[in-house]
Amino acid sequence: MQQQISVITLGVASLVRSRQFYVGGFGWAPIFENDDILFYQMNGLMLGTWLNPGLDNDMRRLNQPVPSPFCLGHNVADQSDVDVVIQRLVEAGGTLLRKGDAPPHGGFRGYVGDPDGHAWEIAWNPSWTIDERGLVTFGV
Repeated sequence: MQQQISVITLGVASLVRSRQFYVGGFGWAPIFENDDILFYQMNGLMLGTWLNPGLDNDMRRLNQPVPSPFCLGHNVADQSDVDVVIQRLVEAGGTLLRKGDAPPHGGFRGYVGDPDGHAWEIAWNPSWTIDERGLVTFGV
């Protein structure tokens, strides 16, 4: 089986508020939107934000335990970009979870929650390259 992810879909309480975070904070442009969902074309996959309880209903996942915590990652090309992106996301309605700092394993990172609590790690990793299309490659 091919090792890839096609779509990540996040349930949101308000498409307006979510749109402000992703468009106003990250600067991303939706490629499709209606009253229930927005899709963003990413670097090889789609990110969807779906008005809840629509997503929960579609998965038939109502009244089930919340899954373990997870975070999505957005890597930047330079260490100084981490704090800049975090600030833009907070100004666009995000919540600062952790200021940018250097973890023991190297690099530099911080965390922001989107308006629905989905965690985003904003990171710079000196061992990872980001090409002109935004594709990240693990290097050693």
